[in-house]
Amino acid sequence: MKDRVLITGASGFVGYHLVEQALENNLEVFAAIRKSSKIDHLKELDIHYIYPDFSNQASLQKMLEDNQINYIIHASGITKARTPSEYGIVNTKYTVNLALAALDAKTDFKKFVFVSSLAAVGPLAKIEGMITEKTTPHPVTAYGRSKLVAEEKLAAIKGLNYTILRPTAVYGPRDRDIFIFFKQVKKGLEFHIGRNAQKLSFIYVKDLAKASIKALYMGEKKAYNLSDGNFYDRYQLAEISKSVLNLTTFKFHLPVNFVKVIALIAEKVSSLSNKASALNIEKLN
Repeated sequence: MKDRVLITGASGFVGYHLVEQALENNLEVFAAIRKSSKIDHLKELDIHYIYPDFSNQASLQKMLEDNQINYIIHASGITKARTPSEYGIVNTKYTVNLALAALDAKTDFKKFVFVSSLAAVGPLAKIEGMITEKTTPHPVTAYGRSKLVAEEKLAAIKGLNYTILRPTAVYGPRDRDIFIFFKQVKKGLEFHIGRNAQKLSFIYVKDLAKASIKALYMGEKKAYNLSDGNFYDRYQLAEISKSVLNLTTFKFHLPVNFVKVIALIAEKVSSLSNKASALNIEKLN
């Protein structure tokens, strides 16, 4: 009989690759999605769908027991929110609810893998430094703080076998965020916000998925920062893209304050429809 893994956020960019990798590793996959989720890209995969209520710990426990879940990879969460407190509810409280439900469930539960973010550690004060697992966390965004608090609360749950993964910026098939940048480069346009020096890092989504599956079986009660092992200055992503596509671009530097005004307007417009704006002040910190 195959071990059973619950993958939250399964319909998303990273979640899709987690599902694929879990299937390749002979796991029976239970995909946690919303009833409103688009799942056309998942329909060819041999998986089960479940619709958890993360706000209700008792119902989560019943769901885990009904499906006899052995492992959880918790990759759902939000990267944009209408209010700072929304990050705390979705990224922190819901994570803890699921972990506690797993601990209390009458199942042969083995491991909780939490896909956090390098934002939980925060940027370094000096560009010359390097973030390691020993770096003192100093998140500068509500998103990063919500992930860090979730990590701390998981570590405080007695008896929970967990591993925390902190990926840096993720790219690869089905990505939308970095793909927007690639599309602009293809059009011959290269936009940068401000002129300050930056050090960037990335991880390929399939590498993140492989690491997540490995974490099911190792790294007990530890946190790992994940990247491709390289650092890039703020222009290198564009330079690599232009080299591959054999293109030249017009380079534009947008003033930070100008972009903040645009972000503020976008937030106000989105609030009229009770939605979170993709461009927001939070992401400019």
